[in-house]
Amino acid sequence: MASYPPPYPSQPSYPTYPPYAPDAADDGLRHPHWWQRRWVRYGALSTLLALSGLVILALVREQTGTEGFLVGLGLAVLPVPLLVAAFRWLDRVQPGPWRNVLFAFAWGACAAALIAIVANSFATRWIATATADPSSADTLGATVIAPIVEESAKAAAVLLVFLFRRRDFTGIVDGVVIAGLTATGFAFTENILYLGTAFGTDQLTGDSGIASVTAATFFVRIVMSPFAHPLFTVFTGIGFGIAALSGERQRARRVLLPIAGLLCAMSMHAFWNGSSTFGQFGFFAVYGMFMVPVFGLLTWLAVWTRQRELRTVREELPAYVYAGWIGVAEPFVLGSMRARQMAREYAAYHFGKAAGKAVAEYEGYATTLALLRRRGQRGRAGADFVVRERELLTELWSRREITRPALEYAARTAAPAGWPGHGGYPAPVYGAPGWHGTAAPYPTYNPYQT
Repeated sequence: MASYPPPYPSQPSYPTYPPYAPDAADDGLRHPHWWQRRWVRYGALSTLLALSGLVILALVREQTGTEGFLVGLGLAVLPVPLLVAAFRWLDRVQPGPWRNVLFAFAWGACAAALIAIVANSFATRWIATATADPSSADTLGATVIAPIVEESAKAAAVLLVFLFRRRDFTGIVDGVVIAGLTATGFAFTENILYLGTAFGTDQLTGDSGIASVTAATFFVRIVMSPFAHPLFTVFTGIGFGIAALSGERQRARRVLLPIAGLLCAMSMHAFWNGSSTFGQFGFFAVYGMFMVPVFGLLTWLAVWTRQRELRTVREELPAYVYAGWIGVAEPFVLGSMRARQMAREYAAYHFGKAAGKAVAEYEGYATTLALLRRRGQRGRAGADFVVRERELLTELWSRREITRPALEYAARTAAPAGWPGHGGYPAPVYGAPGWHGTAAPYPTYNPYQT
């Protein structure tokens, strides 16, 4: 358990600070085993996902045929960019690395889909053989077996990121994003199978147009419920996200909450799959009276959590203003999505794409720093709190010169009257009188004194 963070972190003692890096000598002394090397882990994971992708590709093509596969692929890809963009938008406050995005989507589309198609088929055949009732076996497989297998397979991706990318997994938004992207990949592969099979059925019966099975499947899965799988798995992500906010000593909470989220995901999935057994209009009743309200509630929760993160940035960063690490107007700029975007655009337009990228990185590190400090305030930070804080401050300090003009411009343009950098209050200048290194620890005007 980390100690309570000091109210005002010590200010930088010299203009530049060397980037943090692990001690090379220590690494040389450790002599990690070959299976502990990063490139080995990455290679093994990439190979696993690639092989899973090839196998699931062959299985789907076998069931749909080449023409059905191509049609299913073309139709199934339509909602993917929209869903990925939605989850990335939600993650803009503290954007996770693209490698996590690619891993989550690839796991859902390849590994989770392969596990589901093999396990579901095996379980359904076994039940049909044991009961001599194929119809009941299909119903039981769809309402019981499929939710358990599929949600467990998708939850594995969230668990892996939670365990091995812990620094990228800091709260509810991260859990929602990873879970949603994994489910998006899974739904993509599943939609190829369903749409391709429907197209093959239409080829046999000669149906076409709006009355075809393909059109009906497209309407239900792509138009009406592209969010279904992400909605289920988001419950798992929320469970892991709350666990990530828990202290290290709250072990029961860190274990039970993800399990509770997974059980909610399975229950939602089973209820949705079982809607067809509720009568002629059971599907539409469940969709309108249950799925849509839950979708709206979870969307509100995700957006509210994102806004809470921005508020945390505005509340926690002033401590670093006092210490001289960041400018006095930066808590507002970094706590406003509009101001952050203005800063990125200004840097990219005037100084090039590299400057825009540096501002985006600065914003991400500052957000991570604020959330880390908030966890420390609540006694939930890890034992490496001080080391991690210093790493993040170093990242900010190394980018201060290139990001300062963009942040000052955003403060002058977007900040309301009375904020530093707006109107009569000039933006702070690094190294100027009244800044760190002088008698005064902060500029004369500072809204955080109270």
